[in-house]
Amino acid sequence: MIRISVPEWWRQFCFAAEKFLADWHERPRRVTELASPSDKADPAKVRYGPLERVELTDEVSRTLFEEYAAHRLTDRGHEEIGWMLLGTRGERDALVLATLPAGDERSASSVHVRFNSHAQAVAARMVRQWNRQLVILGIVHTHPGSMRHPSDGDLSGDRVWIQQLRGREGIFAIGTADAPKHSPDGVMWQPTDTVQCLTELRLSWYTLRHGEYRYRPMDVTLTVGPDYARPLRPIWSVIETHAAEIDRLMRQQQNVRLEPLEGDGEAMLAVFVPLAEPESALRVLISDAQVRYQVIRGGEILEADMQESQVDRGVYLMLAELARHA
Repeated sequence: MIRISVPEWWRQFCFAAEKFLADWHERPRRVTELASPSDKADPAKVRYGPLERVELTDEVSRTLFEEYAAHRLTDRGHEEIGWMLLGTRGERDALVLATLPAGDERSASSVHVRFNSHAQAVAARMVRQWNRQLVILGIVHTHPGSMRHPSDGDLSGDRVWIQQLRGREGIFAIGTADAPKHSPDGVMWQPTDTVQCLTELRLSWYTLRHGEYRYRPMDVTLTVGPDYARPLRPIWSVIETHAAEIDRLMRQQQNVRLEPLEGDGEAMLAVFVPLAEPESALRVLISDAQVRYQVIRGGEILEADMQESQVDRGVYLMLAELARHA
């Protein structure tokens, strides 16, 4: 493996240039704008009616119940927790294919949960690399007590938020831990068409459409299928730590690709920035322990002798050094 070094004066110059670029391009964006194309961009020109049914894949359902149960065993188990739902939207139904967790860096208490929006924006970009049809469908969040429907506070925020979604309608579920004992442990059951239960955990499903002033209970069913975001769980801490930097980079550079990797016994996030030469790219390997920069040209890997934990800054330093030697 060949090693290349970056002079310190280039580091300082390129940092100043990158900071200027970041400030110039920075725009406040909601996760919805990054992950959910507008109806005008929908080639099918679907005429959306009121949602009548939501279908979950078995792996999505498993993720929700498993992570809800695990959350209750932590020292933050008294707080609310939540997930964003991604999937496909039909005329009167929706299929949930991915779950994005609120994240360890969420702001939460026993009465609210605010998701880590930077991490969810990056994660949404990743899963949409694997399935371009995914859009944001709605949100699941829990209530520590036995309030099985969204609160008035939920309603005021959701009535604004759903206007950005396909069909201007969102899917919502409230999790509570008050389900009666009914079936063997580990077997999900439905006391009604709009509720799912597993052990003591209950998910009550609703929909809210633009112009409506209250949520409607909605039928929920299961089908066999993946949770596209499940492979991101081992690197979620990495995504949260570097999400703002990666988000900026992906908005400033075209065709940036993100992939989860397993190497040397640790989970890593790989960021690929294409270079001008064919079959060439700048690769950033990010783990909880370190950030490494590599240049890939054909079958050759050149490792940069550089210590830079801020990913977008490191990428611009590398690009400037490569341009200087071009």
